[in-house]
Amino acid sequence: MKPITLNGTVGPKTDSMVYSMHAEQIPSTGAGHRRPVVRPRRRAAGVLHLCGGGAPGRRGRRAVDGGTVRIGALTDLRPKTLYAAATTAEQSVSGLVIDALTSYGTEDSTAALTPQPVLAESWDVSGDGLTVTLHLRPGVLFHDSTPFTSDDVRASLTNYADPTHSGQLARTAALISEVDTSDPATAVLHLDRRVNNLFDLFDIVPVIDDKEVDAFNAGTGFNGTGAFRFGERHPGASLDLPANEQYWGGAPRLDDAEIVVVPDERTLYSQLRSRQLDVVSDAGARDAEALEGNDLFRVLDRTGVDGNIYAGLNTRHPGLTDVRVRQAIGSAIDRDHILEEVFRGRGRATSLPWPTYSSAYDEAANEHYTRYTDRARQLLAEAGEAETIPEIPVSYTAGSDSEQNIAQIIAANLDEIRLRTRLDPQENAVMIDRLRGGTFDGLWVLGHSFAQYTPSTLSVSAFLFNSEKNASNFLDDNYATDATDAWTVADPDGPEASTIYRRLNKDLLEDAFILELVALDSPLVTTSALHGVTWSKRSELDLAHAYLTE
Repeated sequence: MKPITLNGTVGPKTDSMVYSMHAEQIPSTGAGHRRPVVRPRRRAAGVLHLCGGGAPGRRGRRAVDGGTVRIGALTDLRPKTLYAAATTAEQSVSGLVIDALTSYGTEDSTAALTPQPVLAESWDVSGDGLTVTLHLRPGVLFHDSTPFTSDDVRASLTNYADPTHSGQLARTAALISEVDTSDPATAVLHLDRRVNNLFDLFDIVPVIDDKEVDAFNAGTGFNGTGAFRFGERHPGASLDLPANEQYWGGAPRLDDAEIVVVPDERTLYSQLRSRQLDVVSDAGARDAEALEGNDLFRVLDRTGVDGNIYAGLNTRHPGLTDVRVRQAIGSAIDRDHILEEVFRGRGRATSLPWPTYSSAYDEAANEHYTRYTDRARQLLAEAGEAETIPEIPVSYTAGSDSEQNIAQIIAANLDEIRLRTRLDPQENAVMIDRLRGGTFDGLWVLGHSFAQYTPSTLSVSAFLFNSEKNASNFLDDNYATDATDAWTVADPDGPEASTIYRRLNKDLLEDAFILELVALDSPLVTTSALHGVTWSKRSELDLAHAYLTE
């Protein structure tokens, strides 16, 4: 294999990926670092001295009430696309400002898919799975002090089900034919069909005020029930999220959180290093590696937040309509080289989307697309002369060093089997719009999540894999049948489901419309002055119990 020269420093992926990677790079321990921004607390509170487990890395630091946590984001919030929660800004708003009905744990096991109460305090499911009764948490107020009721549940689920709003689980939400709200404290859901990923939907759908639905859709109103409120926004620069003093889970110890837009990866890292930022969710493997062991920062392993880097293929491109060409590309790509060169070995090469703890994970099938150039050439020979295949654009997010380097590796790999390519950098907004609209010109490099949920959620919901409509414009009756069977099997972890998942994996490998590359570790980088940061299954930040030290 000829050497590949990568442009720029291998750095973080852009937060245009459908999940977030995380980490950063290393400052010295000398002078010049900013202390955390700590303003006077709006409510009376004492200063707590830390002791025992969970104390900060340096002795003598004190926990303080108040302060601002600054969250670095590569792209600005696109208010109308909050349902996608594809960027750090979107994930921060959906995680901090708005609550869900239930939530999952973040353990690396199927046990994590046991729903926990959030706005729904408890629930009952009928034997046939067609009626779900949600008993709502009492005393919850929206940020404008409006009480939370079952009307808000109905409005939130109905709005999410509208396919024009790009909610990835809209197909599941659309199965809810009626929501009985006769009791303000109880929402009774009636479904047209029993499916096994309903609580995935409850974990993901933002619950909004039923009187503010139009404002939410327009991107002008975010009246949630979360620990922080939607505050003053400076487009392209920052968004303030003041603490919600009447939060049902107890007022946060922080004064506020601030999303700071830093559109350049190197500047993002530099601002973290100089303590102008407290949290970064868009950093690269080299940065994480450099920061580990430095007591000014923490590199947190975000368990349960599983995401993959992949190469998508538009099956309408004249060079990609033949499945043999797509399979040849899958065999030509050097996943191990991408893993080691771009991600410093932080992850694993993969052919299928599933994390190792998923019920759909198959270790043998996961090795299907190891690098095998002879096989790739044979497949191309069967499909016709490689020289006759039209040039294939390789799209990636402009300004993302990691995506650029992956695209360069793929282009070099395809050159070895005599496929012509053209690197095609695009702005983040263009990449996301093409993803949602299925309008990529050829091949593209991005990241995805959703494989950490019930397996059916991937194949009936995610933009990439939805068997009814996906970014690759791939439609196939067998795949649609297997996706539906995975969705409706009663026990998604049982033996019947295992048989269905084997068929589904066969579809994904043989149809080759999405080529998985690397399953990534998912580190999160914070300053050592920030404590108590957690995250959702979907990688949304949770600062409800976070605090700063000085």
